[in-house]
Amino acid sequence: MSTPFNDPRLIGIAWRLDRLRWVPTDLLAEIVGRDGSCLTSDPHDEPPAEARTDREFAALLCAGCPVQDECLELDLRTAGEDTAGVFGVLPDDDRRDLLMHWRQRGERAEGGD
Repeated sequence: MSTPFNDPRLIGIAWRLDRLRWVPTDLLAEIVGRDGSCLTSDPHDEPPAEARTDREFAALLCAGCPVQDECLELDLRTAGEDTAGVFGVLPDDDRRDLLMHWRQRGERAEGGD
């Protein structure tokens, strides 16, 4: 059984985010604000009602978003353990579990741990 400490999915996501480690935080915010599907969609669009869990809602909300990794990296840097909501296809519980792996990957651009 996987726990947050040995979950291969979280370890893989943390590893994948390494490509963004030196991107300045303000540039990440600009990219997410400009290209994030949840920020550029019609405000009258409602997420499908069939989402039953936070994880399902995250998958539906972020499906096809071209900046999922940038969004996740930005949230980990700026919110850390205080994260709430859905960012980068992950609900807040998953992001809190990911945070430990992400921090172990090393130093980041300003604003990162």
